[in-house]
Amino acid sequence: MTVQDDAKLQKIIDLDKKYYMNTFGNRTPVCFEKGEGVYLYDTKGKKYCDLLAGIAVNCLGHNHHALVEAIKSQAEKLIHCSSLYYIEKQAELAQKLVSLSCCDKVFFSNSGAEANEGAIKLARLYFQKRGLKEKYEIITLEKSFHGRTLATLAATGQEKYHKSYKPLPEKFVSVPANDIDALKGKINENTCAVMMEPIQGEGGINIVDADYAKKVRLLCDQYDLLLIFDEVQCGIGRTGKMFGYEHFGIEPDIFTLAKALGGGVPIGAFLAKEFVAKAMEPGDHGSTFGGNPLACAAALAVLNTIEKDGLLKNVEAMGAYMTEKLNEIAAKTDLIKEVRGKGLMIGIEFTSDIAAAVKDALLEKGFLVGTVGSRVIRLTPPLIIKKEDTDPFFAEFEQALTGGMKQ
Repeated sequence: MTVQDDAKLQKIIDLDKKYYMNTFGNRTPVCFEKGEGVYLYDTKGKKYCDLLAGIAVNCLGHNHHALVEAIKSQAEKLIHCSSLYYIEKQAELAQKLVSLSCCDKVFFSNSGAEANEGAIKLARLYFQKRGLKEKYEIITLEKSFHGRTLATLAATGQEKYHKSYKPLPEKFVSVPANDIDALKGKINENTCAVMMEPIQGEGGINIVDADYAKKVRLLCDQYDLLLIFDEVQCGIGRTGKMFGYEHFGIEPDIFTLAKALGGGVPIGAFLAKEFVAKAMEPGDHGSTFGGNPLACAAALAVLNTIEKDGLLKNVEAMGAYMTEKLNEIAAKTDLIKEVRGKGLMIGIEFTSDIAAAVKDALLEKGFLVGTVGSRVIRLTPPLIIKKEDTDPFFAEFEQALTGGMKQ
């Protein structure tokens, strides 16, 4: 079927091209009208297995009864009110996240970029309030991605995101991941924090070495620095644990969340230990929509469902199963360089620039995957996925490699 065969889709594309800013280029020519579980249905009724989940957002899949009921119930009562007043669901969600994590206080935002911006502000504010005004530089990792605000772009360790927006905010420096000497060499009297994704999403599903993470924690303690973990993509059960830092045997001083936190409803958060959080005082930060009743009700439903339905165990089991099956395919071809990841955050790196072609071939067969650059396929399916959902994918993935790609 071509786009021209679908009049409804063509109308949507025409409207988009006429009225929406062209920030996404030529989007994949499909529009989804409804979802159920791990499946989506387009404007012609074609069924797709969603192995991307809105880029690690739809952790409960689509149309999950617990999430839908929480949203409906809250919408019938109160969608929004100002944080000038106390908000029941906001307080309950803050309590829930603190009870699950190593941190003591939370602030809610609308997105991952805002959460990371808040974490950056808090780190600098912490030292300002201590009278150490010279400590404001932040070290990040190369291939990182922290958001699209000016400050989070500056923190992002990928030049391609910088070039159109220079000059960017100063005093961010990036070093190679897993090179402790490189990081130590950048620490100076102005450094206030190290900020990193324990598992890089937009960088290609790159996992920080556990030994490296522990050494970074020790360096932060030694040089009076804060350790910030960006868990916007790897948090909320994605890796088989509620938070990514739990894999590394250390605790950050600040960490951020978004994407899966609301199961599709926009919400972000940054969390901090008490000694850091107390630097935030009235007037230091704020958000009109952050932590509103609707978003917090959705997030509570997500967290409660993950716990009640034992989804962390499912993520661990399905992550191991999918990785095993993908490695079996990799053993049959020279096209795959590596399969890597944790839980249901999986990257498949190819030996040549075929990621887009593989993605398109899978789309045609009814499977949604993502790409990172020209050589990596990203899989971040809903946490509810089962073997029977994935088995057809493996057959089509292998066929896509053996049937049309050059060796």
